[in-house]
Amino acid sequence: MFTKILIANRGEIACRVIKTARRMGVRTVAVYSEADANARHVRLADEAVCIGPAAARESYLVGERILAAARRTGAQAIHPGYGFLSENDVFADACAAAGIVFIGPPAAAIRAMGSKSAAKAIMSAAGVPVTPGYHGDDQEAELLRGKADAIGYPVLIKAAAGGGGKGMRLVERGEDFAAALASCQREALSSFGDDKVLIEKYLSRSRHIEFQIFADTRGNCVHLFERDCSVQRRHQKVLEEAPAPGMTSARRTAMGKAAVDAARAVGYVGAGTVEFIASDTFVADGSFYFMEMNTRLQVEHPVTEMISGQDLVEWQLRVASGEALPLRQEQLEIRGHALEARIYAENPEQDFLPSTGRLVHLSPPAESLNVRVDTGIEQGDEITPFYDPMIAKLVVWDVDRDAALARMWQALADYRIVGVSTNVAFLSRLVVCPAFADADLDTGLIERSREFLFPAHSEPPRNVFFVAAVAGLLREQAAALSRASHSGDPWSPWSSHDGWRLNIQSRRTLTYRSGEAVFEVAVDYEVDGWRLTLAGESVLARGRVLESGRFAGQLAVELDDRRLVASVVAVNEKQEQKRYVFLHGSNYLILRDDPLHLVEAGGTHGGGLTAPMPGKVVALLAAVGQQVEKGAPLLILEAMKMEHTITAPKNGIVKAFCYAAGDQVADGAELVDFAAEK
Repeated sequence: MFTKILIANRGEIACRVIKTARRMGVRTVAVYSEADANARHVRLADEAVCIGPAAARESYLVGERILAAARRTGAQAIHPGYGFLSENDVFADACAAAGIVFIGPPAAAIRAMGSKSAAKAIMSAAGVPVTPGYHGDDQEAELLRGKADAIGYPVLIKAAAGGGGKGMRLVERGEDFAAALASCQREALSSFGDDKVLIEKYLSRSRHIEFQIFADTRGNCVHLFERDCSVQRRHQKVLEEAPAPGMTSARRTAMGKAAVDAARAVGYVGAGTVEFIASDTFVADGSFYFMEMNTRLQVEHPVTEMISGQDLVEWQLRVASGEALPLRQEQLEIRGHALEARIYAENPEQDFLPSTGRLVHLSPPAESLNVRVDTGIEQGDEITPFYDPMIAKLVVWDVDRDAALARMWQALADYRIVGVSTNVAFLSRLVVCPAFADADLDTGLIERSREFLFPAHSEPPRNVFFVAAVAGLLREQAAALSRASHSGDPWSPWSSHDGWRLNIQSRRTLTYRSGEAVFEVAVDYEVDGWRLTLAGESVLARGRVLESGRFAGQLAVELDDRRLVASVVAVNEKQEQKRYVFLHGSNYLILRDDPLHLVEAGGTHGGGLTAPMPGKVVALLAAVGQQVEKGAPLLILEAMKMEHTITAPKNGIVKAFCYAAGDQVADGAELVDFAAEK
């Protein structure tokens, strides 16, 4: 076994590898960019080496710097994690040449599976069923269009060197093919340095089912069962689970054999995932097709660990050091059901646009045998535009799927994040969405369940404002006590904040805003609390901060005879006093209107024609002087290696573009001079 390894990655996966290495007594070396100097993975590792500027292409993607760091620190092996150089055959070869073990498959296996089109040919020869499509080298646009026409729409255009949902476009009509192809090629070139694509028949109502495989250097190869990854947005996974709902023993055996055959066909070693598309007839006839093989550890590997009881990173280290697989196929078994939700800094209501900023408040659910949180981020850390905006992976396990769903909903309800937009509320709706709860799964589930998953905005319940008021009043009391304790006369009545007035009951009004609506909470000070009144509803309110137990640090709020547990995070920034209220598994953002504090509601940008984050303008889609309708695409902005379309907020005229294609823009930069119709 190795005594020291270097982890050529960052964030959650780097922290995950460090955890297992430490348990096994293996020392770890972290590498980091200048932007990650204070990152969690750097703090956890035994040693750390800076490898360059923030941009990944100047740090995490520079193999020479990573190898130099390994040589300097005496690391015997390099764990690549996922992403970055994890599926880079050139880097794997360079490790071998340097006498450093690459904790992954041989470079030849990476090359064989690195091109989707080449992989399809290998799989066909190995007898693994493949999806109908065009996987050739001729990339002339007209030929590709002709192949798509011949296959029949809808089709998928996919980056041949792609992965992670990048460089992929669904085309439903021939007239949309050219624009989709150009967009796909741009994104593929940016993400993978290769704009080659393939065309595949799009299978409607299809499921994404993948098998975890493992092979050693002694000829042994097993699978550790399947994961269902059908729930996706932008062709990227959102929720994963294991085992796959509806999977029979016979189908598991057939698909598992195909996955192992695929691994053997390329002389695979280590951890890998063989991904299959199951057609809409899967339930009836079990038909499936090879999609691709990921020659690395997958983001969603924890669900496999939860149902199998195995540590896949430990397996990786043992196999890479020359040991045999820890178990044979017949020794592996499935226990219970596991789900993984990817917690992202993104805005689901704005087409899952990534969000950047500092995590002002971060409180994950408590970990246990049933709940696991894999993360590389802590409170106070920054979500930057340089890397993937994942905050954490929330993983739950229980005896069956229904129990696991309930466990996941509760864990999401316990998540509290302030500082960036997140998908937590969206995920909470997703796990109780009828289609998902009933296991009516396919890759289009989110789109066909939009009405449930993206409900119309409504006013927060009145209890939200009562809870916010109690939290504010308690903060005032605590601040008054603190000032009194530091004064010369801590018992002076002038230092109290109990609302006492001579011969009169004290009354004040706390004003809040939600959207355009104003909510005024009248506060009457009582002997043992406050009488709160909103829109004719009156309650006697009390509150205290819980100091122990599961809800330690949260508020216990009593409204008449009802007791609620909630959290309220106060953030004062720019000209807004924001109050984030977490109550009954939901979270609400309201604004406090304080007459002593100038407030401009709605002072943030991003909803109009400004850049929602730093990026590059890649295409202008309208002409200056053009009359456009609301929702018309105006330009494409590339940020975080994804393309985002900026659209017209109203009917109007494009007066001018502020930037040309190829220009870099800052967060909040004005992109279009746009005149809306009156």
